[in-house]
Amino acid sequence: MAKLSVMDLAFFLTETDASPKHVGGLLMFRKPAKAAANYVEQVVAEYAGNINEIRAPFNQIIKFSRFSAPQWQVDNQFNIENHVFFHTLSGNDFRDSLYAEVSELHSIRLDKSRPMWEMHVFQGIDDQRFAIYTKLHHAYADGVTMSSWLVNSLSKSARTKSVTPIWSVLPQKRLQHTADSISIMKVLSQLGGRSGDYIKAIAGLSKLSAQLALETLNLTKNAVAVPYKANPHTPLTGQVSAGRQIATAAVNMTRVTKLRKQTRSTLNHIALTCIDGALHRYLQDCDADIDEPITIQMPVNLRRSGDDSLGNKIGIVLVELASKTTDPYERLREIGFTLRNVRYQIDGVPPASVMAYTVLLGGLSLVGEALKLGDVLPPLGNTLVSNVPGPPKPLYLKGAKLEEMYPLSALTPSNHLNITLYSYDGRLQFGLVASQAMPNLDILSDYIHDAFDDLEEAVSPSRGKAD
Repeated sequence: MAKLSVMDLAFFLTETDASPKHVGGLLMFRKPAKAAANYVEQVVAEYAGNINEIRAPFNQIIKFSRFSAPQWQVDNQFNIENHVFFHTLSGNDFRDSLYAEVSELHSIRLDKSRPMWEMHVFQGIDDQRFAIYTKLHHAYADGVTMSSWLVNSLSKSARTKSVTPIWSVLPQKRLQHTADSISIMKVLSQLGGRSGDYIKAIAGLSKLSAQLALETLNLTKNAVAVPYKANPHTPLTGQVSAGRQIATAAVNMTRVTKLRKQTRSTLNHIALTCIDGALHRYLQDCDADIDEPITIQMPVNLRRSGDDSLGNKIGIVLVELASKTTDPYERLREIGFTLRNVRYQIDGVPPASVMAYTVLLGGLSLVGEALKLGDVLPPLGNTLVSNVPGPPKPLYLKGAKLEEMYPLSALTPSNHLNITLYSYDGRLQFGLVASQAMPNLDILSDYIHDAFDDLEEAVSPSRGKAD
């Protein structure tokens, strides 16, 4: 049996009804031509696979012992019927009805007495389309890992008629390579490597602490973002409450690529510029706009090349977006400068230092959430924004084309909103998850589209006239 890492265990132990700790993926498919009436049922039966061949972590639960650390253990009572469910949509619009159903499902905690994952299949309203929503506890994997599992289980050709069960793409060695860190010191030593790297990791953590101290004392300016300085008086922050709602946005990647080339920016620069503009406009609508920059939490992947172990190996860095402005190009330039500083900060220390830094800051936030002080204590940041890379070409499930794929993540302490970027098949997609306490989430997704239009107009003013 493999032990849990300190981060995996934290996701498990700090979960509440108001703050479930699972990540999800919403996949929307179009059936192949002349699909049989029972096509979806047949495909899902094959996708669920043979339960005798199921692999970790899909057959594992967490075992607690009085004399040892918590460990992963195979569930000998595993029953596929507890994990795969079919739903029939009702209403007038496929997307609206689907989002309403998924929002409700994303609000509910997974049952800890059995392996913590579910697959929900949706049909109805549109005879040519179906959707699959998967949810997996964050203790099993981070969003990047879950995305890779889903992508690898699908095929690259519409002609491929075989179906690959999602767990069959996982190497057997993953079970033996699960991270088994329980203390921060073990996090440092294991991620840092040998004793020499361990010393470097400690030095890196000290360096991060010194950078924060200098910025807090105003001895540096905009070198790093200081935690717990985000404005708490907006609809974006506060004690996380029960209930979830989702929304999505998508932009053609051709537009993003053109902006990147015109401004010599990265995808993250462009996307965060538009998110920043959309958030400020949204806050204005709520009579809660702020003069200082919006601060986001941004996950960074700490896995080394070839590392396919289970669990989470991510760090969280804080990023101050742009000062309040009505000029999208000015916003882009400032965010580009900030992200370069963040990149310099991360590259200047070992991954183990970033992991330990994340555990320390995250631990403080989790304590505040557990004590229900989210409306009193300042938040770590205003929201969390992550970027999960996806495949550039279309994927298929036994001839059914995957048209859209949106990541749906968990909310962090004192944050009512999570935004995840996902690039797939020529589209940059945005998965928005919010608590029910955040008003008019759909408007925010509309404002993301508007912000892209505004940035294009700012970069190429003649574009609108030419069109």
